[in-house]
Amino acid sequence: MANRVPKPRLRAPVRKALIMAAALKVFAEKGYHGTSLGEIAAAAGVARTVLYDHFPSKRVLLLAVMQEENAALIEHVGARIAGAGSAEDRMRSTIDAYFSFAESRPEARRLLFDRADEDDPEIRVVRQGIRESRTHTVTALLADDIRMVGVAPGEPIAEAMVELIITGLDGVAQWWERFPEMPRSALVEGAMRLLWTGLGTKDD
Repeated sequence: MANRVPKPRLRAPVRKALIMAAALKVFAEKGYHGTSLGEIAAAAGVARTVLYDHFPSKRVLLLAVMQEENAALIEHVGARIAGAGSAEDRMRSTIDAYFSFAESRPEARRLLFDRADEDDPEIRVVRQGIRESRTHTVTALLADDIRMVGVAPGEPIAEAMVELIITGLDGVAQWWERFPEMPRSALVEGAMRLLWTGLGTKDD
């Protein structure tokens, strides 16, 4: 009988990436309390002891996944905000970027925006910090455009306006999950009609 060749041992960064990818899917589907580390280890194809080599607790793993996915969202959308073109072109591109993120990474969107039922003080604090950091970053990226509407980027109302945009777009993304037959381009144009043109008419 031929000797069985042992499987090559994955490098630590690869194992960690597999664990975080699996954790994202399971957390987004079942929530924090409904998820066990054993489920995540099985989904990642690693032993539970290997998971503990990287993450000492379920809380630490959730926080790491949220931080990573929020950074990915900011990078994805921020590139469009800071891109070339007129303010209107960049607004359209930014809206499309958020919807493309929601379309291509639905688990990430769900974990960042929908899953807020952890009932854990530390997670609540970190989740709120992520939200505030995201709003602050987007406000800074939109600083020139915010000035164009007569608001100083440093004023509290500026971040309130950005919160309105972010939560509004995510509300549309949630609606889109229920009605996926709607083309993304139609959502972008609908959002532009409201956010750029407004509800009024030229005769108002």
